[in-house]
Amino acid sequence: MPFELRVSDLGSRQRLRSLHGQLRTAILKGRLCAGAKLPSTRSLALALAIGRNTVVSAYDMLISEGYLRAARGSGTYVATLNPGLAPQRESARHRLARDLLPRAWRTARPRALDQRRVRFDFRIGIPDLDRFPRSIWCRLLGRSQRRGARVEDLYAAPAGVERLRFAIARHISNTRAIACGPADLIVTAGAQHAFDLIARILVVPGRTVVALEDPGYAPLAAVFRAAGAHLVAVPVDEHGMVTKRVPPGAHVICVTPSHQFPLGGVLPIDRRLALLEYARRNGAVIIEDDYDSEFRFGDRPLDALQTLDQCESVFYVGSFSKILSPDLRTGFTIAPPWARDPLLSALQVNVWNCPSVYQQALADFILEGHLARHLRRVGREYSLRRKLLLDGLRTELSPWFTPIESSAGLHIAARVADGYAPEALVAKARRCGVAIENVADVAQWGSRKRAVRVVLFGYGCISQQDIAAAIGTLRNGLRQIHAN
Repeated sequence: MPFELRVSDLGSRQRLRSLHGQLRTAILKGRLCAGAKLPSTRSLALALAIGRNTVVSAYDMLISEGYLRAARGSGTYVATLNPGLAPQRESARHRLARDLLPRAWRTARPRALDQRRVRFDFRIGIPDLDRFPRSIWCRLLGRSQRRGARVEDLYAAPAGVERLRFAIARHISNTRAIACGPADLIVTAGAQHAFDLIARILVVPGRTVVALEDPGYAPLAAVFRAAGAHLVAVPVDEHGMVTKRVPPGAHVICVTPSHQFPLGGVLPIDRRLALLEYARRNGAVIIEDDYDSEFRFGDRPLDALQTLDQCESVFYVGSFSKILSPDLRTGFTIAPPWARDPLLSALQVNVWNCPSVYQQALADFILEGHLARHLRRVGREYSLRRKLLLDGLRTELSPWFTPIESSAGLHIAARVADGYAPEALVAKARRCGVAIENVADVAQWGSRKRAVRVVLFGYGCISQQDIAAAIGTLRNGLRQIHAN
């Protein structure tokens, strides 16, 4: 047995009762899981120094009660229990949840990701993994593994491998005109990790007020809610956050200025300056999530808030999930100098960052020019996909959708025509083999959940040929739905 059995010395009846009770408890508590094979009666009797008949009787009782099953010629196994056999402890669980869990976690449920396969996949947040230069990456990763990790790249460097920080600084200087050096950067295990670290050092539970876009990025809101902040919704329009609606007294403002999630607006320069002025005047900070900033189609990118900041009030957060692969789990933040040491201390009690061999490989990938070439190649491809999708939305799908103008990112938001329910259109599309997403399912909401009727079409992981076929399939399927 994988655990100790103690059998009474007071006689065979007590031994039987004790052995039966211990085995039954082990099964109910999961220490012996369904399908586990038990020792033979002979070997267990020898191990416990008791008579074999006692073990046989205990096994027979458990078989008759439904806890064990015997397979002729194979042995005795733990049975799959009927629900009625397991003890009911819901009341104790509810009491512990009420007494021990903070309010933000009592009703928390992990988001269930839809893993069902569909023929045409317009889900958002997924880049084209087939175009990721895997052979180059594997070569660089192998070289990094052969090189091995240095002591200074492990526990001595919580901010991340210096060579990677140098590479990221060069990359965002070329792509976003952000002036920074390796000392300004902290490598994280993705953008969400960066948000969590920032929330840890900024939020005073029950007191800190955080202003968020409405609708906005749900995982970011979840981080601050879990930290105990008071969340306030700020509406967005076709240009992004309506900055004049930021409430007085906000300590933290979270914004996606380059490509607002989920509607896609680009924050104009007057609103960017207004945000910075609000932060300066009120002693607030801004978290700039530069979401999908690498992929722009037409318009010249505006300066990042971090570039315009003169008061050390902006935390800039970036990630390589959308431009390379979510599997890399690598992001970064540029923090104001006053927040760097607190962030590093928070990181040291958190999950640190991704393994140093991955950091070294990513540094090589950037410094040897592979990232720039990859962005040029996929940028051209994404531009063609975007045009095909926009043309289809404006023509064949126009009775149901009106695309919202956007010049960046890897998805297009579309307003649903009057008389149609977004959830009904999404469900019908799924039945036709087309996966699109309802904003109500993927975004953080404030007070306007019923007012914004929008669905999202991602084009990161669907080919040009499939876009054309998907539009025709979706058009034919939606014709069966009539406006109320």
